[in-house]
Amino acid sequence: MSESLTKYDAWLEDDGPAALVIREHLMPVEGRDGVIFPATYAAGDGFPGGYNIDGPFNGQPDGENVCLIDSVGSQANRVEPEFAKAKYCALVPQITIKAGEGENAKQVSILEAGHRAADALLRCTGLATEIKEAFKRVGKGDAQALARIAPTSLVFGVWDSRDTQAKLPRILGSTIRALNVRKLTRGAVYIPPLDYSALEVFSEEDKTKAEGNKKSPLAQRGFVHNPASGSHGGVIATGGIRREATLNLAALRLLKAGSDEARTLPLRRYILGLSLVAFTHPSAFVGYLRQGCTLVLDPDAKPAPRGCSLVHPDGRREPQTITHEDALDYANAAAQKFGVGESKSVKFDKNRAQDDVTEAKRDKKPGKGKKEKAASEAKE
Repeated sequence: MSESLTKYDAWLEDDGPAALVIREHLMPVEGRDGVIFPATYAAGDGFPGGYNIDGPFNGQPDGENVCLIDSVGSQANRVEPEFAKAKYCALVPQITIKAGEGENAKQVSILEAGHRAADALLRCTGLATEIKEAFKRVGKGDAQALARIAPTSLVFGVWDSRDTQAKLPRILGSTIRALNVRKLTRGAVYIPPLDYSALEVFSEEDKTKAEGNKKSPLAQRGFVHNPASGSHGGVIATGGIRREATLNLAALRLLKAGSDEARTLPLRRYILGLSLVAFTHPSAFVGYLRQGCTLVLDPDAKPAPRGCSLVHPDGRREPQTITHEDALDYANAAAQKFGVGESKSVKFDKNRAQDDVTEAKRDKKPGKGKKEKAASEAKE
């Protein structure tokens, strides 16, 4: 057996290390004091909407705070589609869903589906039964079938919340946060190139009422002055920006091939290989995140711009140097040994989708929840 395939086996043993972690110190391309634009989130659950900033702490108006720049879900969605590229496509089955005809035709890779193998899109194809059975096997402690259909669902986590309730944790997670941010605002005004009221497109009175009224059709269509003041203007991270990534080896060791120990090791090696490829990817996690937010390593950060450590259960940390090419070599060897699932193209089935919606409506009928609860209690 080649050394490249066994080099990380100690990580996969029951008494192995807890995790592999990376901490990167980042900065805006404009410089450390540059303005960056975090992700904005809709209001809900008591959150007013806008930037996700926790703090200031201890009630101090200028105290410390933490601003979410890119969430764990967003980071996963950036790197997962990389497995469709030529350099990595042989590592995972390439499953494509075709929907629509003619000008409305569209192809979607499973690597782009928001809920991965548990996405509604997959439930509305001929793969529905196969995926459901794979999730059922996960519930019985066997992840092999899912690994041959959607292995990245094991890497980035999946929850079949709308059917079998099978749930697998993220093995790889990455988040970018900024510390001690100063929140900025900005203003702008749109000035139309013509005075449309003077051209009698509408009256002067209509113009006066519409100016500054964002809900006015005239303002929305660009026929009157439209000021915008106090909108999100980005942040300045006075405490720096950090990306923290964790490859959770303890969670990876939960993956099993049922009671077959001989098959469990190749499964774990395969998922570890995919995780390492994503973990060490040179540019998928950082760089251009969104308009106004392009991040690079901070070369002057102390003690180092980037550190990678193997963390043991007792807290010991061992510095690690794993190149992306090393990770890719290992992943290719592990994938060949495990056996990559079949690539295929399947069609979106409108009838399945309609049936799925009908079933969801039926499940929400008054009284159904009580019946299910009673049945559950009777079984207990």
